[in-house]
Amino acid sequence: MEIQNQIKRTLSQPESIEYVISLLSTKEDITRTTLADQLCDEFKFLDFHGKRQRAGCIKALRQLEKKEFFALPPSCGRPGKRNPRRLVEPVPEPQGVPEEAGKVEDLRLILVESEGQMRLWNELMIMDHPRGAGPLVGRQLYYLVESEHGWLGGFGFSSSALHLQARDDWIGWDWEIRRGNLHHVVNMSRFLIRSSVSCRNLASRLLGMVMRKLPEDYQKRYGNRPLLLESFVDTAHYTGACYRAANWQYIGRTKGYGRQGLLEGKSESIKDIYVYPLDENFRIKMGLSEGSGLGAIKISSGIGDQEWAENEFGNAPLGDKRLSNRLVEVAADKAVQPGNSYCSVAKGDWPKVKAYYRLIDKPDDCEVTMSNILLPHRKRTIQRMKDQEIVLCIQDGSDLNYSTLETCKNLGVIGTNQTGAQSGGLHLHSTYAVTTTGLPLGILDVECTAPKPKVSKEKRPASEIPIEEKKTFCWIEGMRDCVDLQAQMPKTTLVNVMDREADFFELFDEQRRNGSNVDLLVRAKHDRKTTGEQNLFETVKGSSVQSRINIKVPRQSARPKKSKQKARAKLPSRTAEVSVRYIRTELSAPLNCKDKDPVQIWIVHVSEENPPADTKGVEWFLLTTFNMKSVDDALSCVKWYCLRWRIEDWHRVLKFGCGVKKIAHKTAERQKRAIAINMVIAWRIMLMTLLGRETPELPAEVLFSDIEIQVLAAYAKKKIWHCHIV
Repeated sequence: MEIQNQIKRTLSQPESIEYVISLLSTKEDITRTTLADQLCDEFKFLDFHGKRQRAGCIKALRQLEKKEFFALPPSCGRPGKRNPRRLVEPVPEPQGVPEEAGKVEDLRLILVESEGQMRLWNELMIMDHPRGAGPLVGRQLYYLVESEHGWLGGFGFSSSALHLQARDDWIGWDWEIRRGNLHHVVNMSRFLIRSSVSCRNLASRLLGMVMRKLPEDYQKRYGNRPLLLESFVDTAHYTGACYRAANWQYIGRTKGYGRQGLLEGKSESIKDIYVYPLDENFRIKMGLSEGSGLGAIKISSGIGDQEWAENEFGNAPLGDKRLSNRLVEVAADKAVQPGNSYCSVAKGDWPKVKAYYRLIDKPDDCEVTMSNILLPHRKRTIQRMKDQEIVLCIQDGSDLNYSTLETCKNLGVIGTNQTGAQSGGLHLHSTYAVTTTGLPLGILDVECTAPKPKVSKEKRPASEIPIEEKKTFCWIEGMRDCVDLQAQMPKTTLVNVMDREADFFELFDEQRRNGSNVDLLVRAKHDRKTTGEQNLFETVKGSSVQSRINIKVPRQSARPKKSKQKARAKLPSRTAEVSVRYIRTELSAPLNCKDKDPVQIWIVHVSEENPPADTKGVEWFLLTTFNMKSVDDALSCVKWYCLRWRIEDWHRVLKFGCGVKKIAHKTAERQKRAIAINMVIAWRIMLMTLLGRETPELPAEVLFSDIEIQVLAAYAKKKIWHCHIV
């Protein structure tokens, strides 16, 4: 892989400085241009075609002059604003452009190579683009968009941004690698479709065309094939929808400094950053290791004993690097004995115990928060999601009962017992990402709240209370988070899987209004009205059976009677034979949403017609926005809903395997910190358990250290020998 010439770095060396000074002192009539030419010849600052890199050399000399290494001759250039070359007359408006991009006749991209084409490009940009024609910087390519209907627009490419934190974090390169490989990143500085052109899907189609054409044209002109495209979207003018439609990835926002803002005190509007990898292995070709930055990683990557804690907790933004390091150490120790308290895990190591409490017992208003503790794990979860074609984002809630912690401050009310006494605790609402085979990818989002009792003075009927004020709004927030993430992983389909509590019209309306690629799969609770003659359940029951399958019904734990909940008997797991029906229908808006249009929805009916004696048969009504093209899609929805129990399994591991119900700190905020650590540990326990079941061919080194493998091998050998003796 070609490494970019480091002109400034080379000229900054002491011997180079001495050489420049000697040239300046021995030749009185030397100009900046002749000086740069001599330096290019001396140090081999040549481009792909063997031409001198004069402009880059002069720029480096100016920067070194500012640091007072030497004084350059006066510049011969005339200061002033550059005026781009333009046409004498305006470009004629295109005629008869169809409404659909697929109907545009003879649509093509023309690489700008002549002065006349450059004048035409400048004229189009000056007349129609908010930022005009430039100037652009560094290596440049220009394209015109032509058709039988006339000139439709153009593209302009230039050198990439020098510093861009969101991009640099996403790539994962350090200063040295960035300096040597920045020329492999190309900036799409201009993209124009003329204001008089209104044609659906034209923008995304043109993006696809230019991404296929650019790499070869760029390599012919500059000698290296670009690996990554970047572009900025000013949301004051554009939404970025065409980038997302063309599979570009949104990775963050600029800080508004501009290319030279920090040096010259200039500022720009804050823009969205989009990137498009032209090579899937671009990180490796830049000299980075697999899994660097925020790229896709395998589900089994970095979960071994030696590295998992650093990967899932390292560099958490806790306000102090020492606290981040301590968090990693605490998580690694706690994972060895997840069911024990940290004091027990530390085994009398008093400095470790004190370090743990200094982390957990920070003031409630500090940066040691649940979200900051979980942030590194969230980033790794997103990376694991990027490696999947379909990810199930399962949402569910669970209560943590801390009614025995009478001195713990700021707990909420999670219920009342039969005597009316309130139970103190916290409520978790989580989004848990799993693969379509059920392997847990990680915790995407957690909202841990201290619920307040209902206000008896509320006079508004439920239909008049805004959805934002209802506790069900957390389901919409979870879906919005998935919508935001979808822009970062355009090749991954996200499906939000939810239980009956999420069956409310506003959720489906939110999904429709966002126009997102994030689908919903919700078990219906209400027999809603449709736009047809029958209600929802009757409509699907009247359709024909499409398939019969067996599904595994998980065991049901016993539950005592509560004030508003009936007692529940303990039931073993079993296999049920069910029939599957599915149809497409329209849900009418309820009275509190009467101003909204009906929602088109698919409904899948799962019914067990011959359940065992004294057992209630399985019957599910699954509502989904997933476009079902065949019965296989309907069966996939049933399978995905069965995987909803993964989040309940995780809750069980968290509560009983990691013992979070036994945590006892002085405030609710401190409880949350300890819970956050155990959440990730519970995820890893589930992943390691399921990996062993689902992928038995996985190398032992992924899950165990060398000493653990040796011990297990010795133990297995001993067991085999014992069996032979018996």
